[in-house]
Amino acid sequence: MSSPAGSRRIALVDANSFYASAEKSLDPALADRPVVVLSNGEGAIVAASSEAKALGFETGTAWFKVAGRAARHGVVAKSSAYENYGVISNRMHAIIGQAAAAVEPYSVDEAWAFLGPRSDAVGIGRQLRATLLQNLGIPVSIGIAPTKTLAKLVNKHVAKRVPAHGGVVSLDDAPAGWLDAHLAAHPVTDLWGVAGRTGKKLAALGIHSMRDLRDADTKMIRKRFSIVLERTVLELRGIPCIPPDPLHHTKQQLMFSRTFSEPVTTADRMTQVMSIYAQHASGRLRRQGSVAKTMTVFASTSPFGQQHHSPVATVTFPEPTDNPLLIAKAAIAVLPPRMIPGYRYVRAGVMLTGLQPVAVQPMLDLFEPSPKARELGATLDKITRKAGPGSIGIGLAGLRTAPDWAKRIEVVAMDGFAGFKTAAAEELPDAVPVMDPFHVVRLAG
Repeated sequence: MSSPAGSRRIALVDANSFYASAEKSLDPALADRPVVVLSNGEGAIVAASSEAKALGFETGTAWFKVAGRAARHGVVAKSSAYENYGVISNRMHAIIGQAAAAVEPYSVDEAWAFLGPRSDAVGIGRQLRATLLQNLGIPVSIGIAPTKTLAKLVNKHVAKRVPAHGGVVSLDDAPAGWLDAHLAAHPVTDLWGVAGRTGKKLAALGIHSMRDLRDADTKMIRKRFSIVLERTVLELRGIPCIPPDPLHHTKQQLMFSRTFSEPVTTADRMTQVMSIYAQHASGRLRRQGSVAKTMTVFASTSPFGQQHHSPVATVTFPEPTDNPLLIAKAAIAVLPPRMIPGYRYVRAGVMLTGLQPVAVQPMLDLFEPSPKARELGATLDKITRKAGPGSIGIGLAGLRTAPDWAKRIEVVAMDGFAGFKTAAAEELPDAVPVMDPFHVVRLAG
C-alpha cells in the first residue's frame, strides 16, 4: 500500500458464527461440540459452529429437513436467546474499546477498531483476539487495512478463510501485487455496500470487477451514482473517507423474549404474557432513550412436539412511541387471537424495531387518551427505581405474585461481568446470583 508507515490502521473485528459461539461461551460443555442455533420459531438454522458447518449444516436450512441427521451426528440445537447475545455483544465491544484508540460498533457481532500506527496494528490485533477468546470464549477474525472497505475485504476474503493466518491479517503484510490481483479476480458486487442493481448499472459502464471500480473516474461515479459509491472508490485506493456512523452506537432493535417454565395454552394466559413482556420492552426503550415505530410479537410451541405452531404478527405505530400502555394493547390485540386453542406454547417475545432517539418535541399521538399518557412510562420507571423491580405494572403486569409460567427460576449462574448481574437483578429480582464453576476456575488462573 502507498499509505505512510506511521498512518493509523482500521480493523474490522468480526465474531465467527457469533450466536453459536455465544452458546458455547455460556455452556463450556459445548466447547468442542457441533452447535446450531435455531430461529425464534425454531424453523431454520440461523447460526452454525465450525464443527457443524464441517458436517454440512448451513445457515438458512429448514430444521425439520435436517433434524434427524443432526441427531445422528450429535449436533446440539439451541433456541435463539437474543438477550444473552446482546449482553455478550456489549461486552465484546467494551473489550475492543479497551484495546483500540476508538471503537465503532457496526452490528451485534462486528465492530470497527481504530488502531495505532501500521507497525503496531498486527500486535494489537493478535492481543485483542486472544483477550476475546480468553475472557469471552468468542473467536473472532480481524482484518486490518488503511480503510474500512479494505479492512472488510481482508477480513472476509483472508482472515476468515485462511486458518494459517491465525485469524488476524493486515493488508500491509500482503505480497506485492496481491491486492491488485485480488480486486481483479472478484466481482464488484462482492464489495461492501454494492448491491445487485448498482452492479448491473456498473456493468453497463464496463465496470465488472473490484479493480475496475477502483480505477474508475471518481467524478463520473459521483455524477452517475452517489457520493457514497465515490467514497468506496477512494477507499479501495487506500484513502479513508467513510465517516463514523452514529446510528450504530444506538441499538437498532430491541427484544424481550423468554422460554416459559410451564407451557401457555390459553389466550388469557398469552394476554398476560404480552402485557408483562411489553412493559419490559418499553422500559428498555426508555432506558436507552429511544422510541419504536414497529413491533413484532411472536410465540412458538416446542419443535419436538407433535403440534407445532409459531404465530407471528407485526404492528406499525402511528408515531414512534415508548408508551407501555400503547405497546401492551397492540401486542394483546394481535398475538393471542392467532393462537390455536389447546396447543402448548413454550416461548414468546416482543421485538421493537425502527428505533430512533426520543424527539425533543414529540408529535401528538392521536391514539393516546391524553398528553399525560406520555408520562406514564416515566412514572412507572420512577416508582420501580424507588421500590424495586416488579413493584408496579400495568394491568396483568402488576400482579404481586408471579404467574406459573414465570416461576421456578431460583438461581442464576453467571460469570463476573457486571452486565449479567445488572440484567439478572432487573429481570429476576428474587433469584440468587452465583458464579458458575467454569469462570471461578478461569479467574483463579
